Amino acid sequence: MLNKNRLAILLISLLVLVGCQGGGGVGVGGIGGSAMSGTAAEIDRDVDYALQDLYESTPAARSLAKKAKGILVFPRIVKAGFMVGAQYGRGGALRVRGRTTGYYNSVSASYGMQAGVQAFGYALFFMNDEALNYLERSEGWEIGMGPSIVVVDAGMAKTLTTTTAKDNVYAFIFGQKGLMAGLGLQGSKISRIYPE
Repeated sequence: MLNKNRLAILLISLLVLVGCQGGGGVGVGGIGGSAMSGTAAEIDRDVDYALQDLYESTPAARSLAKKAKGILVFPRIVKAGFMVGAQYGRGGALRVRGRTTGYYNSVSASYGMQAGVQAFGYALFFMNDEALNYLERSEGWEIGMGPSIVVVDAGMAKTLTTTTAKDNVYAFIFGQKGLMAGLGLQGSKISRIYPE
């Protein structure tokens, strides 16, 4: 019971922290002000910058982008914890053939030895129609369930090519800031927030 109370307090604190950083909170295209921070144009701009930085630092991501059926980008995720942790990101955009087709959020909770606050971003490259359709039709996709996903680390990125890429989804984590161990995506729940 105590752990559930701690988790609830931590999640509320994290949501307040992320909400304070968001600025105006106009909502996507002026719709649903509390659902997301910023306008669609601001979110798309942040996604453009995040992808540009990722492509410059990781050429394998640029190569995969040419073959990917869709790319879901979360420019900023905030993770905080002390024994019980939570991470939250809003303002993610799904790009299909270079065009935004939807906006998403990402949330997860974790237990175990952890302490600190950390910010990072991540991009999911959907390499086939089945994986992309799973995201679009699910009522919230929990990473680790459904399509297989491979988190690309620095070593793998050096050898990954469009020829060797055989998995459904590739994840690139970027822009890590802060001090906290145990960064991962397993168990993150991704939900579409606009259009519903």
